[in-house]
Amino acid sequence: MVSPSVLPKVVDDAGEGTPRRAKWWYVTFHNVTAMVGAGVLSLPYAMAHLGWGPGTAALVASWGMTLYTLRLLIELHECVPGVRFDRYRDLGAHALGPRLGPWLVVPQQLIVQLGCDMVYMVTGGKCLQKFAESACSSCAPLHQSYWICIFGSSQFLLSQLPSLDSITAVSLAAAVMSFSYSTISWAACVARGPAGGVSYAYKEGTAADSVFRVCSALGQVAFAYAGHGVVLEIQATIPSTPTKPSRGAMWKGTVAAYLVTALCYFPVALAGYWAFGRDVSDNVLVALRRPPWLVAAANMMVVVHVLGSYQVYAMPIFENLETILITRLRVPPGALLRLVARSAYVAFTLFVAVTFPFFGDLLGFFGGFGFTPTSYFVRRHCPSEYKHFAVIRKIQSIFTMPPWMKHLYFFCMHSCSSPAFCG
Repeated sequence: MVSPSVLPKVVDDAGEGTPRRAKWWYVTFHNVTAMVGAGVLSLPYAMAHLGWGPGTAALVASWGMTLYTLRLLIELHECVPGVRFDRYRDLGAHALGPRLGPWLVVPQQLIVQLGCDMVYMVTGGKCLQKFAESACSSCAPLHQSYWICIFGSSQFLLSQLPSLDSITAVSLAAAVMSFSYSTISWAACVARGPAGGVSYAYKEGTAADSVFRVCSALGQVAFAYAGHGVVLEIQATIPSTPTKPSRGAMWKGTVAAYLVTALCYFPVALAGYWAFGRDVSDNVLVALRRPPWLVAAANMMVVVHVLGSYQVYAMPIFENLETILITRLRVPPGALLRLVARSAYVAFTLFVAVTFPFFGDLLGFFGGFGFTPTSYFVRRHCPSEYKHFAVIRKIQSIFTMPPWMKHLYFFCMHSCSSPAFCG
């Protein structure tokens, strides 16, 4: 089984190179880590702008739609006999041509990966700050920017791990933490109950304000289902043979991950909105204050989780960046290249996070602009020459779909992202 990448990590599953040894439960860890991240904490905030009925419908529809499109990507990983599309850019080049494909697909994937890493920087810093305030109320407060820098410093170390396979233990810890703090979040909301004066009515404002709030909420829901940008890279770690292709283990692990995701998302969204109503914070843990030890523990769990989530999204960027430097700029591979290139990327995301620490608006922007096209608008095309599943018509489908669907596509993508700039 060969890979079409410029510098393939694996030429053959049983041949030279780094072997593919991942099991289906590794897929579960990585998918939970990639998906159940900062977005789960903002779901009650999204519910506050959408309301009980539309908010619940948006959550259920997004869960089902993204699971379906994820299934398509899993099948497309080996849609050509004898070839594995280990990266999004490989599949894009095959579907749309070697010149057009990467230029259309790679920017969307980079928006997803960069967006997640920037938001995780902000989330890690905020939760570190909340942990310190809960654990030591008498300590002198530090500005949020310092906490983001403290969190970012740990990513400089973790980024030196060589590949996605090497962070399996980190991903497992992150997945466990995500389920744990989600459980703490909704359980604490249920224990607190709705305080006096809680309102579930829509916030007052102009028609434009209402539209922007709804679009931002839809973008936050889209952000919550953000695993598509790295699914091919995760599947690339699974061994595959003609009799036992990788899609079986990948689908099994993905279904398990989506069940865990449902157990995290729906209780947090519904319980958080029930407890705080329309005044809920864009990070539900910030709104919870008692018991202090439990809130502190939950915030530290978030920190551990986003430590792993950052790396899951950063590893494909590291590989692409190093590939470009080696093949085009003739930079010699080695530890020095890894240190400089990866540290530069971490420093860039850290700088952006410190400069724009707006958690809710970042979710709405990246959810609408990046995750809507990559997680929802994936269609299948079945040429007769392929035996199994066929080539993705991802960006290409935008130009061949009916006009009404084309307008809907761009409306969903841009309207969900525009509130980040319009306040």
